[in-house]
Amino acid sequence: MLLLGCIKEVSDYELVISLPNGLSGFVPVTQISDAYSKMLSKQVAQGELLEDLNSLSDMYSPGTLVRCIVTSVEKSADGRRSIKLSIDPKKVNKGLTASALVSGMLLSGIVSSVEDHGYLIDIGVSGTHAFLPRQKAQNYIKAVKRGLDMKIGQNLNCVIVEVKNEGRVVRLSVDRSDVAASLATERQNWTLSNLLPGLVVKARVQKVAPLGIKVSFLSSFTGVVDFMHMDPEKSMNYSPDQVIKACILSIHPTSKVVRLTLRQAFLHPGGSPNQLSNDRMGAVVEESTVKAFYKQFGAVFELDDGTLAFARLKHLSKTRKSFKPGAFKTGCKHKCRIIDYSLMDEMCIVSLKYQIIEARFLQYQDIHTGDVVQGKVFALKPIGMQVKVTDGIKGLVPSMHLADVILKQPEKKYNIGDEVRCRVLECSPAGKKLILTLKKSLVQSKLPVFSSYEDAKPGLITHGFVVCAREFGCIVKFYNDVKGLVPKNELSSEPISCPDKVFHEGQVVKVMVLKCEPQQERLLLSFRLSSKPAPEDKKECTPKKKQEVKYQIGEMVDVKVLKKKDNGLEVSVLEDEGNVIASIPTVHLSDFVANCKLLWHCLQEGDVLPRVMCLHDKGEHIILSRKSAVISAVQEEQVVRSFSEIQPGMLLTGYVRNVMPFGVFVEFPYGVTGLAPKVSMSDKFVTDTKDHFVVGQTVIAKVMSTDEEKQRVLLNLKLSECSSGDSAAESFALLNQYFKEMKEIRNLLRRRGEPSVARGLCELVPGKELQLVVQDVKEDGSALFSGSCVTGLTVTATRYHLGDKNIVPGEKTKALVLHVDALTSKVYVSLREELLKQ
Repeated sequence: MLLLGCIKEVSDYELVISLPNGLSGFVPVTQISDAYSKMLSKQVAQGELLEDLNSLSDMYSPGTLVRCIVTSVEKSADGRRSIKLSIDPKKVNKGLTASALVSGMLLSGIVSSVEDHGYLIDIGVSGTHAFLPRQKAQNYIKAVKRGLDMKIGQNLNCVIVEVKNEGRVVRLSVDRSDVAASLATERQNWTLSNLLPGLVVKARVQKVAPLGIKVSFLSSFTGVVDFMHMDPEKSMNYSPDQVIKACILSIHPTSKVVRLTLRQAFLHPGGSPNQLSNDRMGAVVEESTVKAFYKQFGAVFELDDGTLAFARLKHLSKTRKSFKPGAFKTGCKHKCRIIDYSLMDEMCIVSLKYQIIEARFLQYQDIHTGDVVQGKVFALKPIGMQVKVTDGIKGLVPSMHLADVILKQPEKKYNIGDEVRCRVLECSPAGKKLILTLKKSLVQSKLPVFSSYEDAKPGLITHGFVVCAREFGCIVKFYNDVKGLVPKNELSSEPISCPDKVFHEGQVVKVMVLKCEPQQERLLLSFRLSSKPAPEDKKECTPKKKQEVKYQIGEMVDVKVLKKKDNGLEVSVLEDEGNVIASIPTVHLSDFVANCKLLWHCLQEGDVLPRVMCLHDKGEHIILSRKSAVISAVQEEQVVRSFSEIQPGMLLTGYVRNVMPFGVFVEFPYGVTGLAPKVSMSDKFVTDTKDHFVVGQTVIAKVMSTDEEKQRVLLNLKLSECSSGDSAAESFALLNQYFKEMKEIRNLLRRRGEPSVARGLCELVPGKELQLVVQDVKEDGSALFSGSCVTGLTVTATRYHLGDKNIVPGEKTKALVLHVDALTSKVYVSLREELLKQ
């Protein structure tokens, strides 16, 4: 069967093709063309990469329309059908002969050779040599290939420009304007045996029915346009004898039934269908409206954004017995979830099944490294065990990961259909690759997850597994293929002469990070977790160390949290083996006042904070800071080290030391302080200084004047005076830093594995649209809301942010997240139309 398809995904070994009516098929790498297959065979035989052999991802991209032919339909072990396709011109164009070729014909061709003056194109017609001159390919190369030359194996839409010697030689064009304007006509002598999908024809409406339209075209052919392929703009306005443009979608080989589409994206060859935005995939739509119900096929819905979606019959209810046709009358509303997108139908595919709507994972993109997932044993193979997480997600548990010890006979422990609890070691959505572990020590571990080398901070302790034990030490692997070396001297406090006799492959071990170089992907580890001194030794060692070690202001250190205090964190400096104790005041955890309290709340004993700056070192008392703006100022030398360096007009970064009724005292690195009087504090009129500034707040101050005799500095904190010029860039940089910190806070909450409320807070970000239910409208005009996505949180909107809406308790509504206060578990939302439309 010949079909028009659209490339949905490209991997190393196959193309995933979207087919009409929500189907999908696969083109193996061996079904591209003869020339490409020969190059693949040559590369395999030589055992080395060929320069002129390009990968599928170099030549094909999602959204491209291709003609294909079904080579086989196979049933997989789970009962699903797998459609194998080919785009090889010898199979797609097999109905064409040299004598049937006519100028103006549009057909598929694949580059088989690159020559000096053009390209030899394989159009699959025996005895015909097809040539594409370079000048006829220039516009295409500039527009589509961005100036890159065409490659062997590349699929092209070709228009025949000239036919010579009874079809033995043809000249082609791939010029975009020639292709887009091509129209199949009676003059081209198309027959039912050589008709191709993708041809645009002028058709005449014969009959209009609820399930579609019957049309005639090319004088003697008839075809069908089903309900999914009528133009949504004109679906109710077709009438008999009307002449319309249509594109051939498929030709059945035996019944010769021709199916066509009237959708605009297909009426200009060389175009591509509309795609779904990434954030919509997997989205739950609270209210979708039934537009039409077809008892043999399913239902068409209108989603909340006005787009159309289709649900197959089996996705309208949990079981066939529980299905009620009466619930799908036009106008009925249902909750559904977008589970796929059919490029060829330009429609979302949705499901109304409760278990799919509530599913935690729907596609590989929803799964993250370190996630704990439930699955069912699907198959046992020599390389490991296949686990089915959901209908569309399958993973592999390698043999080494079937248990904490290596199993010689896994079939005795596991049976097909068994429920198993696994942890994700690696997930690659692009390649649909999911690697899992069943090692109980890893699945139940509460220690941090290393999914990148950036996660491995010195001093952090986590679980890993041994992949190699040799005389030089052990190689330990973590998540996402992150691995590190435990040298021989770090294997134990006692010398080990033969590590391979003490440690074995697959053994779960607890390790501490000594050193990490992320760019070089080098990680040095230790099994000696108790290298830090015992608490009773600390009191004796600490004073001695502190006298010996003197830190410079501005010096960057990595620290580990020892204790949380009311006013900050007590930390140990990792560079000095944890013997030097310092403190980070709460107000110095961030430049942003709100984030300071949040970070203090999220950080726990044992956490490592990298790149913290020494602010004061008074021997017994070292004060550190994490304020990015202050650290940048010191590193960029935008600081003064003494009173004598201060000049009027200077812009200095500092922090509020004290707030008095008459003004604000600001301290800068290296201990210099200044006063911003009440009149110079703000562009607004200041009644109470405490309404404008708090102790510890990061500020940029402009030096107004200095009094050398009294060693006094007068400052200005007005925003209008304290910009270096590009205020927009400064504002965006600060905003960027704020969101970066909020991301860090969300990651900390996730890593803690906190309750569902904290997890919910992690998912809520400003700008996210929510489906809520009104709980209560208060006397002051504000409102409280509830919803499945905000369980356990207080969701509120002020009177202003309700807009012009008169809402009542129980009413469902859309709302936009404005702000999330993680400390109080409060979410502030807006119902204003101008915000929701954005």
